[in-house]
Amino acid sequence: MSVRKILYRIFILVVAFVSYFITAAAINNKNTNAEQSQNVIIYESNKNVVENDIETGEKINNKINDKNEKQEVKKDNLNESNETVSNEELVKVKSYIPDIIEDIRYATDNNFTGQVIYDDMSAYLRYGTVKKLINVQNELKSNGYKLVVWDAYRPVEAQYKLWEICPDPAYVSNPNNGYSNHSRGNTIDISIVKLDGSEVELPSGYDDFTEKADRDYSDVSAEAKNNAEMIENIMEKYGFKGYQKEWWHFTDTMSYNVVK
Repeated sequence: MSVRKILYRIFILVVAFVSYFITAAAINNKNTNAEQSQNVIIYESNKNVVENDIETGEKINNKINDKNEKQEVKKDNLNESNETVSNEELVKVKSYIPDIIEDIRYATDNNFTGQVIYDDMSAYLRYGTVKKLINVQNELKSNGYKLVVWDAYRPVEAQYKLWEICPDPAYVSNPNNGYSNHSRGNTIDISIVKLDGSEVELPSGYDDFTEKADRDYSDVSAEAKNNAEMIENIMEKYGFKGYQKEWWHFTDTMSYNVVK
């Protein structure tokens, strides 16, 4: 075999090897690109899933936080109103019965003495008594009426002042022999008006010392009698007891110590 033929065959083999490696490299590169593309697709898919999970998780967490905040607010409101208040505590009546009318006569000179007996224009009662009065107000409102407060808790010194002016145990409790139930914070003097604030007929005015003030009602009009008896029946229904000589005077059947 001549040298030329040997060189030609070597050349053919080299070309064949080079072609093989070029083809293998191209195939490998194609596979690599495909894998990379697939990896990119998988990454993007996983990224979307993760982002969706994060977004969903945030929404759930926000809902939980909102719910917890609402529960805390509700709990705080309860604590401010009812949960932390004992029945014995003296509270402002209007804080629990906002639509009650306060016409506190002894805080003005519009009373039988013509003098200011104490200077607080707000009505105070024991919380246990107020809870009963809430029921009274609700039933009165269903009948077209609402409560008016003339007197509620009365300081002990005010009771002494009243006794000095009117030393008659039929109308004013003698503080030297014991105290008025007004000073216990469980007694209230009340009237009613219609829901629009207009007056209704009742047996007498406040602190009337005539027989019209008692609970006999035989000497008053039928309308005044019916209105007074309605008040009496509702008050007794929810745990109050009336005073025979004064149609407006009611005491909680639950007794408390005097607030000095």
